[in-house]
Amino acid sequence: MKNRIYLDYAATSPVLPEVLDEMLPFFTEKYGNPSGVYGTAREARQAVEKARRQVAEAIGAEPAEIYFTSGGSESDNMAIQGYPDIRRICNGHIITTKIEHHAVLNACRSLEKDGVLVTYLTPDREGLISSGDVERAITEPVRRGCDEIKQQTVLISVMTANNEIGTIEPIRKIGDVARRYGIPFHTDAVQAAGAIPLDVNELMVDMMSISAHKFYGPKGVGALYVRKGTRISNLIYGGSQERGLRAGTENTAGIVGMGKAIEIAVRDLESNRNKIRKLRDFMISEILKNIPESVLNGTTDDGRLDNNCHFSFRGIDGEALLLRLDLAGIAASGGSACTSGNREPSHVLQAIGLDEELMNGSIRFTLGRDTTEEEIMETVSVTWEIVEDLRRFQV
Repeated sequence: MKNRIYLDYAATSPVLPEVLDEMLPFFTEKYGNPSGVYGTAREARQAVEKARRQVAEAIGAEPAEIYFTSGGSESDNMAIQGYPDIRRICNGHIITTKIEHHAVLNACRSLEKDGVLVTYLTPDREGLISSGDVERAITEPVRRGCDEIKQQTVLISVMTANNEIGTIEPIRKIGDVARRYGIPFHTDAVQAAGAIPLDVNELMVDMMSISAHKFYGPKGVGALYVRKGTRISNLIYGGSQERGLRAGTENTAGIVGMGKAIEIAVRDLESNRNKIRKLRDFMISEILKNIPESVLNGTTDDGRLDNNCHFSFRGIDGEALLLRLDLAGIAASGGSACTSGNREPSHVLQAIGLDEELMNGSIRFTLGRDTTEEEIMETVSVTWEIVEDLRRFQV
């Protein structure tokens, strides 16, 4: 193979040329600190505020509700660790799920050490979280003195779309539950932003995390949407940047790149979705038809991200498959990029009830705007050959 085939767009995406062109001046002639008062500083400040408007428009928010961060993990931690009501009334109660990104899970586990109660909801076999389960998990305070008080649900956090198996969650229904009970609702939309339409008002979310490098922007920059009136506290202390919520000199070039990237993502959303969905369906069909004992994980209809193909192959070692694909010039993933190199079974696959053999033989292909049908055909053919070879020589 002369050219490598990249099928790990859920892990990261290349920076688009238009995005890079927009960023470059802020490394060179427009390098001023956005907090300054002189000309180059004002140019930088104007660029940051333009990007804030671009991000806000992409998700139906107001610019004043957008806070720039270093990425999705910081945004998730800011939403969960920074929510002040968690520690009030003898500590609070958080509802989340077993299939969240580790940025959410580990933030919640850290709070558990401080006495916060966390409920981790179990998805169904396709990775779907029931809004009914969310409602049943809500607790209200029992006021009989602090020692006997029931920990009140003060925050709900459910991801928009799963980063491993691509399942899109019923966020609108969960948002309706949260709104009826007056509970702030956070969603990690890192995999969803730029891939599906997002509107914070339609979804009824109060906080939303997104990250630029998932939609062809630069790494190291993200944003947290915080609905006006939702209380949030600092995680980073220092200067007055980001309206006092997130100290530190702004990553101007990265922020500019994020603004341009999300503008393009929204502009090209439907055309990209139509193209990628056809390739995804073709890949799923070809693998299930041609490779015996292959299983598609996640939802089997349009309830999954358009670019996600997550398979398990019974009787093979998934890591061996990934290494052989890499040698053949094909980049794929065993699941979340953040757990690469971790030989522990995927917490997502455990949560949806896969047996050990299927978990060990799992692999994720994720497609992008530049993926071609020829690349998919080549990948299916090479995957078939490798799986057959691995099964032939398995002990």
